[in-house]
Order: sequence, then structure tokens, then C-alpha cells
Amino acid sequence: MTSILETYEALHGKSRTLASRAARVFPSGVTHDARAFSPFPIYVERAEGPRKWDVDGNEYVDYIGGHGALLLGHNRPEVMEATRAAMERGTHFGSSHDLEIAWGQQVIEMVPCAERVRFTSSGTEATMMALRLARAYTGRDRVIKLQDHFHGWNDLLVGRTREDDSTPFSVGVPASFYSTLTVLPSGDPRALQEALAPRDVAAVILEPTGAHWGSHPLDPSYLHEARRLTEETGALFIMDEVITGFRMAPGGAQERYGVTPDLSTHAKILAGGLPGGCVAGRADIMDFIELRDSDHDWNDRQRISHQGTFNANPVCAAAGLTALRLIAQGGECEAADATAAALVRGLNEMFRAESVPGSAWAVSSMWHLNLGYDAPMPVEVEWDAMSEPQGVEASLMRPLRWALYNHGVDLMGNGGMVSSAHGDREVEDTVTAFRAAIGDLRAEGLLA
Repeated sequence: MTSILETYEALHGKSRTLASRAARVFPSGVTHDARAFSPFPIYVERAEGPRKWDVDGNEYVDYIGGHGALLLGHNRPEVMEATRAAMERGTHFGSSHDLEIAWGQQVIEMVPCAERVRFTSSGTEATMMALRLARAYTGRDRVIKLQDHFHGWNDLLVGRTREDDSTPFSVGVPASFYSTLTVLPSGDPRALQEALAPRDVAAVILEPTGAHWGSHPLDPSYLHEARRLTEETGALFIMDEVITGFRMAPGGAQERYGVTPDLSTHAKILAGGLPGGCVAGRADIMDFIELRDSDHDWNDRQRISHQGTFNANPVCAAAGLTALRLIAQGGECEAADATAAALVRGLNEMFRAESVPGSAWAVSSMWHLNLGYDAPMPVEVEWDAMSEPQGVEASLMRPLRWALYNHGVDLMGNGGMVSSAHGDREVEDTVTAFRAAIGDLRAEGLLA
């Protein structure tokens, strides 16, 4: 019998050839850590709506969705037309332009905390800017982040605590750099209260759905408590909405949960699938970037300087403006949420019928998977168990991905991002693919 891996290798010969070339060009042969895959990753030729096709002609239901950037699916016609029209005007002016104003105004209309906006080229740059603004505004240095919450790869926020040491650490960053970072357990209001008590914290930054876009769920009540505690102690509250922004609602998680931060960071959906990020927030904080005529002390000693060759690039602005306007009209977030809920229910029904040790859950249009142990299933869709989800057993992750590739599904980590282009057919095809993949794992003795 042909193994899962042998089938994967047989179906992806051209991808293997490209991977061997890439290995001589890039570290690990990839341009993003999440794309590293053994024995080699797939190489995609084209995409449309909720699907993509690799260089070998294999078709997939796509749950990576541009790493979460494509709420509207691949190649949404209105976004593509706006992009083409902008490119005809020019790809880079090195000057201000009308599209950036309209794009910024659209963000302010949609995001509850947004009184001013500053565009960046990525989510990582946005979190860097937000922390710098917080420190400038408060005159404080210390920052609080939550364990395993991801905020890009800027030096301060990549720091993690180790089991034997509460001091954050990251290879390539001087240990002294982390003297101003406190990492707290996620979802522990008492720990947050104690850390804020000295009133020396510039900002608390977090993912509003919990670490890794909800893989480790965060109760919304924690957001309300974080808002209350930061207000009491003079710290700023930063919601990292790089993933959740414009996905959980037109105004993001802050709209959905009714919690307004001082600042929020955005990227991905913000630019309609093209590169782009921003910081949005209170005017009195954002104005620390402002240049003041003839006020040399302010300009030289107090304000934050901010450059960026591709900030508010006109092509990105056109794509982002069009995407946000479509989302603001309503229906896109709701459609994606409904499909994610249908997928979770379909997977859990199949798991029950096939006695699969696992479960699925979702928050908004982001879904996750447990596999390899008797995990609780949610009563509805969102995780509601007292225990923490454990995800996919490490020994199963790679063969599961091979098997799902073989049957036409591409995951993002242990789950995926659903777009408004996904529908009943994608749900049906995904459940069918999972049923076949589970059968393959069991045939090789990898899953009970």
C-alpha cells in the first residue's frame, strides 16, 4: 500500500523541483517561517475565490487565505479592478496622493478607537509604532504582553519566557533589551492587576481572541478588565488587530466585544491582500508623530519620527480602500462567520460518527482543530470547555498535512481562515477530505 508520504511526493513532483532550487537561495528554502514544510512545500500557480492550484495542477480549498489577509477571497473582482486602475496611474509617487486620504478616512469610519491613522508597510511595523507612541505619550518604558501572543517579529515583542526563567528571551536580541518587557500568563486578571500596580507601564498589548488568533482562547471578559485596569493605572491599552481587524466585524474585535482600546494595530485585510499596515487610535496619542512649524524643541526632542518608503503606497491604498468599503457595506464578515460555523459543525459531526479523538471550534471566521486526544466539543461553535485546547498532537501534524494536501485541503497551522468566498461546497469538500485523511492516518497506525 502506498503511504501518505509517498502519495504526497508522487502528487507534487514539480513542487519538489522548485523546492530544490529554493533551498540554494533561501534559508530553509522559504521566505516565511510558516511556509517551511518537510520534505518540501507546495508551490502555488494561481488562486481564485476560496481555492488555489499548485504547479502540479492539484486543487485545494484554501484556508491560509494570504495568512489571513483575504477575507474577500482570492482575486475579488472589485479589488482587482481598483488595483489595476491604480497601477496605471503609477506604482509609487514618493508624494502624497488622494487615495491615502480616502483609505485613512475609511479606517476612521470603521474602527471604533480611530481618531487618527498612520500607515506602515506591515503589521510588525505597526506594533513597533504603537509601542513607541505609548512610551512617548506616557513617559514610561515598561511594556506588558501576554504569553505566546504574537505581535510580529520586532525585537521587543518576540521575547518569550522560558520554563526555568521568568525573564523574556530571544536569540539575536540582547538580554538587556528585555528589561522593560513583562510577559504575563494569558487570561489572568489578577496577574495583570499586580503588574500594573506600580504605575510604570506604558502599554499592555494583546491579541483580543487569544494567542495565535484564538488557538488559546481568551475570554472577552479579560478585555474589559484590561481596559478598566489600564485606565486606572495610566497605561495605554493596545489591541493587536492585525488578524482580527475587519474580520470579526467591520470594526474588528473591538466592535464585536464592545471594548475600545487607546490604540489598535492593523494589517492583512486592511490592504485588501496587498502589503500594508497602520496604527489607529486617539488623536492626542497619534499626534506625537506630528511635525510642528517653528517648534524646534518639539520636533527635535519630543515627537516620534516615522519614515517608510512604501507607507500608503497608492496601489495598496486602492486595494485596501476598495476592500474596506465592501466590508463596511455588510455581509462579508457574516458570510465568513456562517461558513466557519458550518465547517466546525460538519467536522464535529464527522468526528462523532467516525469516533475520531478530536474536535473543532471557531471564533468568528477563524477555526481550529484538536486531534489525537479526546478533546471536548463545543456546544455551539466557540470553545466553551474549562480545559485549554491542546491542538494537534505534534506527531500527527506533518502526516495530517500530507494527507490533507493529498485530498485537496491546505490548512493554516492547526486550522484556518475562512473567507466570504467559501461556501457550502467548500465545507462539504473539506469534511470529505478530513474523513479521507483520518482514514489514511488510521491505516498507517498513526491515529486511534
